[in-house]
Amino acid sequence: MPETKHFETNETAKNSPTAAALKAGSLSAPQKRWLRKGLKQPGGKLPLFDDNGREIPARTIRACIDAGWAEPWFSNPIKPDWLVCKLTPAAFEALSARAKGKKS
Repeated sequence: MPETKHFETNETAKNSPTAAALKAGSLSAPQKRWLRKGLKQPGGKLPLFDDNGREIPARTIRACIDAGWAEPWFSNPIKPDWLVCKLTPAAFEALSARAKGKKS
């Protein structure tokens, strides 16, 4: 039973805003570029394609989901292999704080 409690504590810590802020440094440049695009979209919707019309690599999307920065929004019935995602609240917080810190 103590192992279960230990596991729950670790899961809670992983999902906290502090943990999300610590993960910010581990994101690659393409991941950061993709996530920043969601700041300007209603509901934090993340694009499926980059500025040149190329599909965002699934590897980039999956890494951001695994890090807790993006979450699947809905499934696309026409293209079920596309991951339609939006920013998580932790991502909004961290990316906004980071932008404010650079302006100051």
